[in-house]
Amino acid sequence: MEDSFDGRRVLVVSTNYAPEHTGIGPYSTQVAEHLAASGADTHVLAGLPHYPSWRVAEGYRGRWRMREHRGGVTVHRRRHTVPARQTAARRALFEASILAHGVLAPPPVRPDVVLTQMPTLAGGVLGGRLARRAGVPHVVVVQDLMGAAAEQSGIQGGGRAAALAGAVEARVLRGAAVVGVVHESFVARVTAMGVPRERIHVVPNWTHVTGPRGDRERTRARLGWAADETVLLHAGNMGLKQGLEVLVEAARLADREAAPVRIVLMGDGNQRADLQRLGAGVRALTFLPPADAEEFPEVLAAADVLAVTQKASVLDMSLPSKLTSYFMAGRPVIASVAAEGGTAQEVLRSGAGTVIAPEDPKALLAEVRALAEDPVRAAGLGARGPRYAEERLSSRAGLARITALLRLAMAGRAGGR
Repeated sequence: MEDSFDGRRVLVVSTNYAPEHTGIGPYSTQVAEHLAASGADTHVLAGLPHYPSWRVAEGYRGRWRMREHRGGVTVHRRRHTVPARQTAARRALFEASILAHGVLAPPPVRPDVVLTQMPTLAGGVLGGRLARRAGVPHVVVVQDLMGAAAEQSGIQGGGRAAALAGAVEARVLRGAAVVGVVHESFVARVTAMGVPRERIHVVPNWTHVTGPRGDRERTRARLGWAADETVLLHAGNMGLKQGLEVLVEAARLADREAAPVRIVLMGDGNQRADLQRLGAGVRALTFLPPADAEEFPEVLAAADVLAVTQKASVLDMSLPSKLTSYFMAGRPVIASVAAEGGTAQEVLRSGAGTVIAPEDPKALLAEVRALAEDPVRAAGLGARGPRYAEERLSSRAGLARITALLRLAMAGRAGGR
């Protein structure tokens, strides 16, 4: 069978893995479980579950090393630091601890191929090291460009860290047999690192949640959202690069207007406490804890508009994984992001939303009002999301793209390592 990996041993390196249910974790998990279901002896080198709260999950605290069996996959976990607040120094310690523990205690397996999901530099370095030791190809899927992240995210001390992070990242990518990027906006930067264009393949993330199935009005009532108020929801990580202050300030503006607007921030992250302090006393602002996997699509669909925000400086460092879930919800999306970035390109290509200037609360609130006043337009935008997801972002297509990268690398047709 073309999809069979019988007799192959695959090592996936990903700091983020189940039971994390947002961000990169679900993608790494689905890839590993798909490979296991395809016959591969699949192993994962992972960290301790900590995202998006940046706190180690219950049941994993105090553990140094552990091995789990989940979904037919053997997961080798290694302890690392988990910084409650993001600075360049703390991020460096986080990366160094992942690298050190992975080097000291690598998984006791000899793989046929190593696949690294790279939102962490340490994961990329470890994946390359383990592949070289085994004499096998290294395949890297770039979820975030870490050098660009240090430069663009606004993290304290990030400017000084950008050059070092970029140099390490470039070395990892140049050494890979195949490089996958989750959006075409990454290609130019990866090519500029010295990676031959023929080794770079666009492998978009896919929708890892189902569409809503419950009663929308019942969900709104349970959440305390009135039928006559317009609800703008941001779901997911509350970090620096999201620039969520724009939503707090938009809610503050909404307090001064008569028409009811509620702005909801659902999720967790290292900026949540600061955002709550900033928004103290703002009546139009609500915070919700992260929803579980079953409830998540229902809450998205219960909102009137879904928001994705980024700082103006964020251009080509990442593509928010929340977009795939947003599209499935069938609600219009407002992207408060740089027009030249990959996030704006994806929203416009989907036809499911609009793009406005980043860090502009007046423009954001005005666009919410415009959609509320034109329900036909809002419904049309929302309806395009599920169609786009089904055509381009199915899990079947996404997993097939990843397995194709592995086959290409193992066949030795990727331009060499």
